[in-house]
Amino acid sequence: MRWLILGLLFCISVVTYIDRVNISVTARQMMPALGLTDQEMGWIFSSFVFGYAIFQIPGGWLGDRWGARMVLTIALVWWSCFTAFTALAPASSLSGILGMVGALALIRFLLGMGEAAALPNFNRAVTDWLPPDERGLGIGIAIGGIGVGAAVTPPLTAWIMVNYGWQTAFYLSALLGMVLAVIWWVLARDHPSSHTWASMDQTIPAQSKFERQALSVPWLALRRTPTVWWLVLSYSCLGYVAYVYMSWFYLYLVNVRGFDVLVGGQFAAAPFLAILLFCPVGGWATDRLVRSHGLSRGRRIVGMTGMFLAGASIGIGAIMESPYLAIAGLSLGAGWLYFAVGAYWSSTSDLSAAHAGTLSGLMNMGANIGGTLSPTMTPWIAHQWGWRASLGTAAFIAVIGGILWLLIDPGKGLTKIPNHLLTNE
Repeated sequence: MRWLILGLLFCISVVTYIDRVNISVTARQMMPALGLTDQEMGWIFSSFVFGYAIFQIPGGWLGDRWGARMVLTIALVWWSCFTAFTALAPASSLSGILGMVGALALIRFLLGMGEAAALPNFNRAVTDWLPPDERGLGIGIAIGGIGVGAAVTPPLTAWIMVNYGWQTAFYLSALLGMVLAVIWWVLARDHPSSHTWASMDQTIPAQSKFERQALSVPWLALRRTPTVWWLVLSYSCLGYVAYVYMSWFYLYLVNVRGFDVLVGGQFAAAPFLAILLFCPVGGWATDRLVRSHGLSRGRRIVGMTGMFLAGASIGIGAIMESPYLAIAGLSLGAGWLYFAVGAYWSSTSDLSAAHAGTLSGLMNMGANIGGTLSPTMTPWIAHQWGWRASLGTAAFIAVIGGILWLLIDPGKGLTKIPNHLLTNE
């Protein structure tokens, strides 16, 4: 049953990134067809990330309160609808009211709002279904679906776009999400104790839905725990770099490196195939290191290693003259970036398993604040100083994220708050 739950989360992860990345490919036809500039397309990209960022905490809190089964089902239906609406926006009355850019930005914002519930509820499900020393691998597998979704999207979307038009890519993505929502609702449950197919694992404490509803979020403890804020800041650095790949990598290959539309779509899959491999390996590595070196050190080694090597690989890829060596370096950068992901997400469960959804939502909000800046800053820096400078900035930010791991100590848990402060709060 654990593998079934992880498999379903993996599939949902694939769909989230199909729905997220397809617009970066269809932009090749959308921009000339709708008369959009690079900067306007950047605003549309960023509107998704903005909605995704600000609803991370509510999405995680809902998972802590109502369980991942219900919240993920509703979220899948929601964002699938707005994926389809992306294709309808230019001809809709909304475009007449807000203008083309405003209508697309609003729809992408609402799509991001729905997808915001995905990853925090992955963490909620992993925390509920796996014991602590397996959660790094579990979240690594779940989030590793990003690699498949983002890898298949560029070549597949490019082929659909060339043969059937860019709108069709959004309709098919929406249909896939709706089908998966039904499958998740039928097969998933919130905890082994509530699934008729599962035997209860004694290493996973049982917790009823009503007990979860009674838990209040310890906001004062979160505010007074330094590790929480260093974790958020470090993951913001990861988010900035990740969205360079999500938003601009395909267009970088086609417009800057000179690849054909379809060939560029094939090579644009390379970073995401690296993510598919490196993400679960990083999760497995942090679990093993926790057993041999302790919780905080086991998380820190993987987090720092991933971020440092990501920065080095991106920096090397940016300066390579050969487009193929550049792709290799930048793809390794994406892989190492997601090698660190298991350490980040497991650390939120380590801090407080009962509030894993809310804590990971807070952390992922930080990532997507960084991600909101990335789609617009990347072309602006490239326009001012060139693409080497733009990618070099991303490499530097990754290294900063690695350095911040020196201050992250999930093994201490949340700061204990005296009773008199809790009363005042």
